[in-house]
Amino acid sequence: MRVLLTLNLIAVVCLANFAHANNTKSKTDKVEVSKKKAVILAKQTTDGTTLKISEETLFFTVRILKADGHVVDLKINKKTGEVKKD
Repeated sequence: MRVLLTLNLIAVVCLANFAHANNTKSKTDKVEVSKKKAVILAKQTTDGTTLKISEETLFFTVRILKADGHVVDLKINKKTGEVKKD
């Protein structure tokens, strides 16, 4: 009887851990960067004034006017939040 109870307890703990791992993975897969977050990420990379935000299928393009007068286009990946200079 004790053996069955112990095995049941082990099974419940294993299933709970498996369910938690699957739930955590699905939450991270669905995270997407919003326009607001894209601007924040772009401004962390380059200081300046935001001129324009364009939305493409896989990324946002944020155009920033720097203090020295140069205009920089940054591409922010919608899935990962990775910032690349254009």
